[in-house]
Amino acid sequence: MRAAVSGHLKPLRGDRRGGVTVIFALSATVLVGFVGGGIDYARLNARRSQLQNAVDAGVLAGGNALKLAASSTDSVRGVTEQTIRDAAKIPPDRTLNLSIEVPAERTSVFARAEETVKLAFGGLIGLGTQTIAAQARVNVVGRMRLCMLTLDPSAMGAFNLQKNAQVTANACSLYANSANVSGMVGGDNAIARADTICSAGGYLGLRANFAPPPQTGCPVIEDPLKDRPAPTVGDCVTLPASAKKPPKQKPNTPTNEIDQSVTLEPGTYCGGLHITKDAVVMLRGGTYVMQDGPLIVDKNATMKGTDVAFYFKGDKSGLVFDKKTTISLTAPTTGTMAGLLMMEERAVGTPLDPTDVVEVDYGDTIAPTPPPLAQSKAMRTYRIISDNARTMLGTIYLPSGRLVIDAKRPVADQSAYTVVVAQQVNLYEGPNLYLNANYDQTSVPVPKGVGPISGKLLLTQ
Repeated sequence: MRAAVSGHLKPLRGDRRGGVTVIFALSATVLVGFVGGGIDYARLNARRSQLQNAVDAGVLAGGNALKLAASSTDSVRGVTEQTIRDAAKIPPDRTLNLSIEVPAERTSVFARAEETVKLAFGGLIGLGTQTIAAQARVNVVGRMRLCMLTLDPSAMGAFNLQKNAQVTANACSLYANSANVSGMVGGDNAIARADTICSAGGYLGLRANFAPPPQTGCPVIEDPLKDRPAPTVGDCVTLPASAKKPPKQKPNTPTNEIDQSVTLEPGTYCGGLHITKDAVVMLRGGTYVMQDGPLIVDKNATMKGTDVAFYFKGDKSGLVFDKKTTISLTAPTTGTMAGLLMMEERAVGTPLDPTDVVEVDYGDTIAPTPPPLAQSKAMRTYRIISDNARTMLGTIYLPSGRLVIDAKRPVADQSAYTVVVAQQVNLYEGPNLYLNANYDQTSVPVPKGVGPISGKLLLTQ
């Protein structure tokens, strides 16, 4: 009896089985199905691996966002989803289904991604599509907080690095609230390094200008220090008899000028303070109010103080630390200004750039302050050109100020920690601003909302 041949079998060769010759062969369709199936399988494996890498990157980004003090559950989900979609590179003919979970205790981020892939050869065996999935979870051990926040809501270059400028944020995060597509800008050979870099808008610059590349579309963080009270502004202090006073005052220059080595007491310096020539000025602990005038340290002057803070009040206040000066400052451990090295009056009208005062009235060769790329409101100017400002321990809080650093040597690198919250932060020339996070190496407290606990991420799949 001859076996029936139908479907995908056709006669090709004979085979004796129990006296019966069976003629059979695989059809071309089946052969193509087997070969095509192998191709589809390889494609699925490659795509599954790509999807897994995207999900891993997403939960890691979400975990880093979770460590920010002011992050919300929605913002963590948003950062996670954006990162996964960017990394997965979904073809236009497919849909990626995402499930992201952030528990109420905010200790982990879980993500699962599913994608249906159309098979090239699966139809030959009745299988037209295949769903692939990848998932990952990251657990946050500890919390990392902000070490720099720019508050400008809309300006291009609210955080701006040019030429050879650097920001090194060890074990903490850089954040820009500007919704501008270029809210963060990195130019030339500038580079910002941090555990996390986040922009509410976007960024302009090569990926090499930021390590890691900024996360974009991040939620706006409310000013974490907006409720900090201002210190008391008292009567004007009188300089010690040993301090030289200028015989004649010119418009807008600081009323108080010192060109000899003295020790100063805290208090309200009406008209500001100018430390110049070779003066070595030691500051006793307390708060120094610069009212209606800037703090200027220029020429070869030195200013040092422990347990000190500065409060800037009025449109004419601000700061310049000139190139050849030596600056060493540590914030208070107690009192209204505990943890705050600098703070300013939040209201500002028509501020005066203190660099202009030095250049015009004192004949120094300080170049004009580079203008901001853009600004959403008037800002006081706080400019550090000093090549020896290596200890600036504490929090610099300038909600209506622009911190400009164009030194050529490291700034704040010998500080246990430095936190900056300002309207804008602009760096030029070749400084390296260090925002260390060695909180356990100092008794200076970190204000609530920024600093101080580092964190680790543990990834599981």
